[in-house]
Amino acid sequence: MLWALIVVGVAAVAIALVIALRVKQRRNQSQMEEHSITAEELYTLLASNGEVLLFDVRQPLDLLAYPEIIPKAQRIAPNEVLQRPSLIPKEKDAVVYCTCPDDKTSRIVLRRALALKLFRVKFLKGGLAAWKANGYPVESYKEVFHLYTPSLTPRSG
Repeated sequence: MLWALIVVGVAAVAIALVIALRVKQRRNQSQMEEHSITAEELYTLLASNGEVLLFDVRQPLDLLAYPEIIPKAQRIAPNEVLQRPSLIPKEKDAVVYCTCPDDKTSRIVLRRALALKLFRVKFLKGGLAAWKANGYPVESYKEVFHLYTPSLTPRSG
């Protein structure tokens, strides 16, 4: 009888944890959707001279594969934004984009920004691919960038 109560108790706790996790995931997904913008919305905003800062946060190899950028965008390496989020001004609207499946890098940058109370940041849904799929302009990216950031600690061996 005691074992049956323990099993029921453990099962109840497990179910409660699963439910709590799903609620948290839905809340996070909802928050991400609130802080997203479509390519069409961004194009309209930029065309109407809306003041918005645009940041290309692609990984270096992605930039190497697709050396183009949305006009007026500033390239910032994702690790720089994560280490120095002050690169994104608090008092201005900003949009970040990448070329990752499911906008992974943009979402990571956005989560960090939101955690630091930078609530005026959004990510471009579908990233550069969505922008280009709509036929919106891109320009060649010609700035020098590093494919990796050297480690500050020496490697042994």
